[in-house]
Amino acid sequence: MEKETVGSTIKRMKGAPKRNESPGNPRYQPQALVPFSGYDNLVKFLIEVEFALWKVLAKLGFLPPEAITLLTVELKDKLYEEITTSLQDQVERKITKHDVRALVVIILELVDKKLARWAHIPATSYDVIDTARIIAYKRAFWQVTFPTLLKLVSILREKVVGFADTVQIGRTHGQHAEPITVGFWLATVLQRLVDVIEHLIEGETELVGKFSGPVGAYNCQVGLGFEEKAKAMSGKTFEELVLEEVGLSPAPISTQILPPEPLARFLFEYTLLSGVLAQLALDVRQLQRAEIGEVGEPYDPTQVGSSAMPHKRNPKTFEHIQGMFLNIKWEFGKALETLYSEHQRDLITTPVMREFLGIVVFVQDQLDNLLRVFPKLSVDRAALERNFNMNRHLILSEAVYIALVMAGYEGDAHDLVNHTLVPRAQKSGCHIISELQFLSQEKPELRLQPVIDRIPKDLIELLEAPEKFTGKAKEKALEIAENAKKLLDKYQ
Repeated sequence: MEKETVGSTIKRMKGAPKRNESPGNPRYQPQALVPFSGYDNLVKFLIEVEFALWKVLAKLGFLPPEAITLLTVELKDKLYEEITTSLQDQVERKITKHDVRALVVIILELVDKKLARWAHIPATSYDVIDTARIIAYKRAFWQVTFPTLLKLVSILREKVVGFADTVQIGRTHGQHAEPITVGFWLATVLQRLVDVIEHLIEGETELVGKFSGPVGAYNCQVGLGFEEKAKAMSGKTFEELVLEEVGLSPAPISTQILPPEPLARFLFEYTLLSGVLAQLALDVRQLQRAEIGEVGEPYDPTQVGSSAMPHKRNPKTFEHIQGMFLNIKWEFGKALETLYSEHQRDLITTPVMREFLGIVVFVQDQLDNLLRVFPKLSVDRAALERNFNMNRHLILSEAVYIALVMAGYEGDAHDLVNHTLVPRAQKSGCHIISELQFLSQEKPELRLQPVIDRIPKDLIELLEAPEKFTGKAKEKALEIAENAKKLLDKYQ
């Protein structure tokens, strides 16, 4: 059998279909992320860093004139087109047994030797890999995740405003609590979403690159004159010049690899974002239950809810969104495993870090699914009213017991409401404020009437109309909507 060479591998792989799959299950593959997370595109970011290095070597006069003339956009496009991650893999497995060296020897095969001989000088593998990885994360955020988030904020904000005064029963522990509005419920999610977006933006600015050599001490850059020439010609370090070419700043200090905290924080914010989406999904799922029915997921004419029960209308999209958080949560656990390495670096976490993009992929899948159905989410006002009225005679128990204290009741007002008025109201269906008045008439020895007389009449009327007792629900909903508008106005 003929021995495999770099040239023969390139020839054999030429024209092979490109692999566009992102990390994770093939079922969850947002197409918008393919340029950043599609498998055969990953090497492009490495090429970009290597090309940036050439440009700096040219600016500093290390490249001979005949090599500089070869440094064209057309050459860069050619490398992007002809080199895939799959090709790099094949050369690594069959020849170099080293991933970045595989890329370098491919470049040596495809590029004129006058320029190619300077490839990767004076870099180490993770100058290129870590920097390339950060480029991919930053661009995926700004070009895919962030625009999607702005769309979601805009849609959610519209619903907050539209339902700001639509009364809904509040729920805690799965039980009816006090009145809120649909807009208030959605605003609690909207504010969490805005908060995470702002932290993602902040975290993105903290993502840095590195070009500091095998142990992070710039040994060859200093010892062989690269640093001295960079300082003399530009007043900047060699590392700063290379990273400038790809829009990054350098880490304050690094080993062979970047400090892990900035990327871990950034991915943690993606994980928090996933949790916010899961919260919204859980809320919608619960409110969509057959016995509640306050909201409804859109249902396509050809959609099937169950393979066995044709009447079913399952909240499958929101179940999926909530379930994806479980994937993302455990994916982020991998990031925690990369917070340490042996001395200046080991290879233990290399396969782990290759999967980190899966967090971005899974979150984008959540966002895409949510944007597909959430704009058409229906709100059933009749169901809202029906559910609210189930316990309208009970839900202002807090207000009644506090009103009793304020009116001078000297006993345990909470106990009176909890163990006397609520059971009576549950049995009779009357408002607890009415049961208070009945109890006063039945047992004058309790001396409740003087207390009742001190409760303002307009307050008693309000306590009998709990749909008006929504506190600042509308006001807070509109306040959060305005906060969201500021974010949209700043970035749209």
